[in-house]
Amino acid sequence: MIATLGLVAAICGLLIVTAYEGSLPAVKENRRIALERAVASVLPGAQKTVSYLALPDGSVVAGGAEGAPAGARPFQAAYDASGALMGIAAEGAAKGYADTVRIMFGYKPACQCVVGFALVSSRETPGIGDKIVKDAAFLKNFEALDARLSPDMKALANAITTVKHGTKTEAWQIDAISGATVTSRAVGRGIDEAAQALLPRIVPKLEQIGRAP
Repeated sequence: MIATLGLVAAICGLLIVTAYEGSLPAVKENRRIALERAVASVLPGAQKTVSYLALPDGSVVAGGAEGAPAGARPFQAAYDASGALMGIAAEGAAKGYADTVRIMFGYKPACQCVVGFALVSSRETPGIGDKIVKDAAFLKNFEALDARLSPDMKALANAITTVKHGTKTEAWQIDAISGATVTSRAVGRGIDEAAQALLPRIVPKLEQIGRAP
């Protein structure tokens, strides 16, 4: 009986490994396609994207999130048809009402602002939480959301914050959706935390990534 169970376990293990290895290329390709679509959503017109890592020491190297060293921040550099850098796309995440809300946002160096965001994953309440990608007034917040760095280039000049609906007074504030405030705040925190960690590392290196390789 023990030998039989051992044989069955070995066969099952072999089948699992074979299935995993066989499906891995398709999974990676689907992730690549999903990433390209998300970048195109937040930076319309991008003709080419290149994956980079912003390392804790301030250096920027080519590479994706898979196998990235500890503390590295992955991002996508988006280029136009001429090969010139048109913007940066990066992911952010924060706790929403039901679970973590993961988003991707686009940043344009020319205006030092966030110019759009896309939802990567969310388990928020249908009909409420999904308003963040359907509410026109909320999306308008991200046409030119101020993300300038402070003079010492160590942090954002002003933290990106989400305020109560109808009370926005500054270019770095996000006007929340009435009835979906928690999810709105998750978007704001996700963008702010990611931008605070990423932009001070990459803005000084824009010349290095300014042309498509």
